[in-house]
Amino acid sequence: MSGPEGPDVLRALWSARSVAIVGAGSRPGTPGRAVVGYLRRYGYAGRIVPVHPTATDIDGIPVWTSVQAYPGMVELALILVPAAAVPGAVADCVAAGVPVAIIGSSGFAETGPDGRAAQDAIVSAARAGGMRLVGPNCIGAYGVPAGLVASFSPMFSGPRLGTASADPGSEPDAHVAPGTAVDGVAENRRRGIGFASASGALGFGTVSLALDRDLPLIAAVSTGNEADVSALDVLAALAADPDCTALLGYVESLGDGVALRRLARAAAVRGVPVALLVAGASEQGAVAAASHTGALATGTRIVDGALAQLGIVRVSDVDDLLDAGDAFALVGGGGTGERIAVVTTSGGSGILAVDEVARAGLRLADLAAETVAELAGIVPAYGSARNPVDVTATVMNDRTLVRRALRAVAADPAVDAIVVCFCVLVGDDVGAIVDALAEARTEHGKPILVARTGADALAPEAAAALRRAGIPSYRTPARAIRAAAALHRATPRPLLATAATAPPPPVDHDVSFMIDGVSPDKLHDRRPEATEAVTEGALKAALAAAGVRVPRGRTVTSADDAVAAVADAGGRAVLKVVVPGLLHKTEAGGVRLGITPDRAAETYRDLARLPGATGVLVEEQVIGGVELLVGVASSPLGRILTIGAGGVLTEILDDAAVRLLPVDAGDVREMLAGTRAARLLAGVRGAPPADVDAFVRLVLAVAEVAERWPGDLDLNPVVVGDHDAIVLDAALTAPARPEES
Repeated sequence: MSGPEGPDVLRALWSARSVAIVGAGSRPGTPGRAVVGYLRRYGYAGRIVPVHPTATDIDGIPVWTSVQAYPGMVELALILVPAAAVPGAVADCVAAGVPVAIIGSSGFAETGPDGRAAQDAIVSAARAGGMRLVGPNCIGAYGVPAGLVASFSPMFSGPRLGTASADPGSEPDAHVAPGTAVDGVAENRRRGIGFASASGALGFGTVSLALDRDLPLIAAVSTGNEADVSALDVLAALAADPDCTALLGYVESLGDGVALRRLARAAAVRGVPVALLVAGASEQGAVAAASHTGALATGTRIVDGALAQLGIVRVSDVDDLLDAGDAFALVGGGGTGERIAVVTTSGGSGILAVDEVARAGLRLADLAAETVAELAGIVPAYGSARNPVDVTATVMNDRTLVRRALRAVAADPAVDAIVVCFCVLVGDDVGAIVDALAEARTEHGKPILVARTGADALAPEAAAALRRAGIPSYRTPARAIRAAAALHRATPRPLLATAATAPPPPVDHDVSFMIDGVSPDKLHDRRPEATEAVTEGALKAALAAAGVRVPRGRTVTSADDAVAAVADAGGRAVLKVVVPGLLHKTEAGGVRLGITPDRAAETYRDLARLPGATGVLVEEQVIGGVELLVGVASSPLGRILTIGAGGVLTEILDDAAVRLLPVDAGDVREMLAGTRAARLLAGVRGAPPADVDAFVRLVLAVAEVAERWPGDLDLNPVVVGDHDAIVLDAALTAPARPEES
């Protein structure tokens, strides 16, 4: 989509051909004046339009009294005036037809209700005029190839990025002619990484670290209060830019499911890998849900599950974010395999690398017997020919060791990527080692990452030489492994448009008796009181109609009916009190197991005496199998599916996986594989394997029907036997209110 509402308009943030600086007076030291200097200093070749009501000239550049007064087109405006003057500046930009404006001014939503009201007003005015707003309380944007510094960050006042030619704190070089590339970065870097950050200071601090590491950044945008444009919006726009090869982002909340999906779709179209550093997704950000299934879906789990599902890498700190950027820039995205071979000159480094392989969710490659035999003829006897391959410090005396070992490992079809660990690499070794690494990478096309643990002074040219060879390098084995994990997970993909479900299987028994006088239409009634009126029997009837297996049974309202129902259920039954709104029947003493016909009447009378009882649900008792849970709940990102260990193990194991709806069979199997319950399903201590296929079909049917229900669904336990999967307990609760999410 293009135009004011589409992503194309946001490209002005890093590639505008004209920029107005509203509030750019001639007085030195002011933010607006500094930005004009930054633009000239970093070789911006576009039109610079300073705007100030009284100033007339800034170092030979004419100053305009308003944006409307400028006779040409302004593609981007940077507003740097006091908060009280911002509405007028926004109105001026709207009238001048500016498509995008950055508001650097503070004093809005971050100050309280009055500030939020003022912020909402300027957003409304901008949208009415077809203009997008970035900020307020925003430090700005930087288009690296264009030299477009639409920012007052002090980062630009120190040494020029990419050089050491300016003294820290020196005045910007206002005398440099527009269009002159002076920073050593923009000249040869037209394609590379896009970066967006909700935080200005942290964001531009990260930018400085990225450029210090020689990452090929093409754009960096901070989004401040995100009153209109969010970091996710910027990343989605960057993903569509043909010059963008990878995306990095810092976000402080991930509550906009629409924007997240838009980013995933845009990144998937061009195969652009994405890594996000997400703050604020702690246990305090958990989804509020009445059921114990929903309580497992914490903010962290929701974010982890959603990003994994969309093929977006989540990292935990700035170093990991930039490490992923290094890997994306030099290796690319596309989902590298998970089988890792470690080649090391140090046993200790190899052990650390292997430890991180497991933590990062990767696998140590199982080298072929032929590979091990070949390595045994290369590696010294006191090394190791198995993964991790330890060629020992003998490489200092025989530089062919690394080359021969790498060729053998890279040729093994069981290896997806290689991490090579060096310690105390010195200058004389660099050339031969880099050649060996580059040769193996070129010959077999497999990613190679290097962990170089040692001072830069020992081999000052190593980092640059490795980068020229297309090989990312890291300080420690763990960081190299985590970067390999980022390559493995970086396969952006859009969320399914609709659920991928097979037609429901026929139900093998009559379920009409379970309606309990409550129409299944109540499941689509969005009032909380309507949801609470849906009894377990009515809910199971609706599930059964959707092809979900539930126990045989019915609701009774007399002792005589209870005796008959137990007999119909096979002579051994579970009796549950029916109390509308009561979720935890067991804790209330409302569940009795193993009831035979001779005990049915007495048990019924005991349960019927419980407060609020309207009847008793009598069901066949299901014995054996693995107990799991299935839940569907609301979250800030949309409807979510939770599965994991159920029954008495739910709270003990705290074992659950989360995905956004809709899902397909592959998603469900991936979720199961990420839980400890997967081992139980495989069969332990002589137990037969559980029928995973039946469970997957049940989950897909549940997800398809529950996605349309407004309530939060809790199925726990779902028993998976060796030939079926059946829901034993079911509850529907009112969805959490927005303020509870």
